[in-house]
Amino acid sequence: MEWADGKTRCQWANPKNDKYIQYHDKEWGVPLYDDHKLFEMLVLESFQAGLSWECVLNKRESFRKAFDNFHLEKVCAYKEADVERLMENTNIIRNRRKIQAAVTNASVFGKIQQEFGSFSHYIWHWTKGKIVYERGLAHSDLSDKVSKDLKKRGMKFVGTTIVYAYLQAIGVIYSHEEGCFLEQHP
Repeated sequence: MEWADGKTRCQWANPKNDKYIQYHDKEWGVPLYDDHKLFEMLVLESFQAGLSWECVLNKRESFRKAFDNFHLEKVCAYKEADVERLMENTNIIRNRRKIQAAVTNASVFGKIQQEFGSFSHYIWHWTKGKIVYERGLAHSDLSDKVSKDLKKRGMKFVGTTIVYAYLQAIGVIYSHEEGCFLEQHP
């Protein structure tokens, strides 16, 4: 694939979408420790279920506006009227189950923060703070375990494939493809 800047990237990155290129180059696979960003990515990844990440990414700013910039306490306090407001918002993915899951997951996210001191401590404890280097997978033993635990805690739309994509996005799993200019090895 030919890239305008001459850099080789992962095959999934769309060379015609500047948002996607920036996401690939600056965010995907970069270790995240900030709970606010971890919550945002968790919500966005759950909306990806059955869709492409590019679709979600293209609506990211609209999601931020619609979900009060992913302010955890505000999303935790959403009522049925807020769900209805979001269902009317044509700028986001309007799936009632996913919207309701975002509210439920916000509450569980907050409980995990209380238990572990931060969601970051929780998510990174699975690998003892280490980055896992692997590629070519859609799920793993790690995503299976995290998914099972999040479901047990009451989260929705956190199947192993979604969790795997989330762990890649937040840098717990590093998966840049062979030949990508960002490819690294342990």
